[in-house]
Amino acid sequence: MLYNTKNPHGGDVYAGDIDLDFSANTNPFGLPEGVQTAISACLEVLDRYPDPYCRKLISAIAAHEGVPKEFILCGNGAAELIYSYCEAVQPKTALELAPTFSEYSLALERAGCEVRRHLLREDEGFAVTDRLLSDIEKLRPDAVFLCDPNNPTGRLTDPLLKAELLETCARLGIRLFADECFLGFTGGKSYVGKASSYPNLTVLKAFTKIYGMAGIRLGYVISSDAELLKKMSRTVQPWNVSTIAQEAGTAALRETGYIEKTKRLIEKERQRLAVELSALGLTVFPSDANFLLFKGDPSLSGELRKHGIALRDCSNYVGLGPGFFRTAVKLPEQNDRLIEAIRGVLWQKT
Repeated sequence: MLYNTKNPHGGDVYAGDIDLDFSANTNPFGLPEGVQTAISACLEVLDRYPDPYCRKLISAIAAHEGVPKEFILCGNGAAELIYSYCEAVQPKTALELAPTFSEYSLALERAGCEVRRHLLREDEGFAVTDRLLSDIEKLRPDAVFLCDPNNPTGRLTDPLLKAELLETCARLGIRLFADECFLGFTGGKSYVGKASSYPNLTVLKAFTKIYGMAGIRLGYVISSDAELLKKMSRTVQPWNVSTIAQEAGTAALRETGYIEKTKRLIEKERQRLAVELSALGLTVFPSDANFLLFKGDPSLSGELRKHGIALRDCSNYVGLGPGFFRTAVKLPEQNDRLIEAIRGVLWQKT
């Protein structure tokens, strides 16, 4: 738990009267019915320790991803795996995007690593370009962290550029950590199929966002580097993945109809929400994910909290500043409420 420390993330709706949370980018349909059933069914065995090898879950993930079971390590959410990766690798220098998910740099700094940043440009819509390759060639870090689609921008990296990035890192002996936790909301191409050919590659995935399981805490990495996975496993206690998480994850992977329904909704509502926010005079940046980055009055987030609505204030992201916000894409009626609330706040200011 956090202790006397400011929470750097969204999703903290427990301290105030928030009944509509746009600050956390989880599936708007909530927990799949099959997952709820699986959780209920496992209640009678919670007097036992969880399987420390996650046998059933690992088998389900291997079949889902099309990789050997030996390539998979599960963890108590994606965040735990980020920290265990950094502790296992112990890089001296690492390169990450800016802006991007803050937990990479926090984990790297805890491991004594010097964090260097590749600044994305607002005038390019915060897209990842081949300038990243130039920075890698110049800086030669021990590890590169890529979030795809990136958080908080929602931008996918071009597939050809991803291929070049992987080749460049392999040629230079650089580890590549690819966070694909939001990829399931998009039509983006995964790195998973490259794992067997590139032992320097580690792919991170989570059940948190796409299956609406944020409160359960479950993620996994895929890598053909068995020694790395062994080192990572040694950084956590053996029962870090609960029985509830293991059963929920196994059930979630059977929810193919749920995923397709989600992708259709997100594509339609993201486009509509972007148009509506732009019509209100806000600067909305392109996104391929289930959230939008936009720019407006710096007081907007605070004003919306008075209406019971939480946005993600992005002023603490490196590379952004006051006036940048991220909003999740939710169900149509929820998005309508956000639009009307923002319209009301902006109208009061004119």
